[in-house]
Amino acid sequence: MRHLVARRKLNRTSEHRVALRRNMAQSLFEHGQIRTTLPKAKDLRPFVERLITLARRARGEGVQALAARQRLTTLLGDRAIIPAENQEEYDQMSDAARQRVLRSRSGRRHRLGQARGGAKFTALSVIHHLINNVAPRFEDRPGGYTRVIKVGRTSKGDNAPLAVLQLLGEEESPGNVSRPEKTARKRRTERRYVAAARAIKSRRSQPAENRPSTPADQPDPSESAPDAATGEEPGKD
Repeated sequence: MRHLVARRKLNRTSEHRVALRRNMAQSLFEHGQIRTTLPKAKDLRPFVERLITLARRARGEGVQALAARQRLTTLLGDRAIIPAENQEEYDQMSDAARQRVLRSRSGRRHRLGQARGGAKFTALSVIHHLINNVAPRFEDRPGGYTRVIKVGRTSKGDNAPLAVLQLLGEEESPGNVSRPEKTARKRRTERRYVAAARAIKSRRSQPAENRPSTPADQPDPSESAPDAATGEEPGKD
């Protein structure tokens, strides 16, 4: 038994675990939820909640807020993210137009997501997004900013259980969830089931004398055939 093991090793080196945890946290803050394996989700959850607590402290003023922002940058890192409403337009841009969205003419990175330099939109810093957009949603919450939902499926290859890690408030209400479209195979199966049910119902509604005979209702020909040796019908003395 291994004692004093605080975190999961995830079959990775320490540098790989730090990079993995950082990248997954950035994706969670960008999209609101991520889908990964259950051990990774459980390992990432306390790290993400610690970052949100630091982001709440960074919204204040004074030395403590500055220290929280610096610590947040050290743990999470900083990268540019594209707002969800502009993602489709960004994907259709050329490489030169994307560079104008990510950086200014002087080479400095855009961090606030404001339209500058003739661009309709610019990139947003993940630190700025976390402090100004994510943290205010949890101002009145003492903790527990995320949830882990077991998907009930396993990943292909290693058969690892899958889970969804999401921020509270990102879930959809039941009224907005649409049912998936039926496949052609599903529609054919339903049509066959309906046709069979109608045939059984119509047969049961017919009188007994009008029902078509089935093999079970017909007499066995071997019982009514005469005996070849005696010429008599079976059952007669």
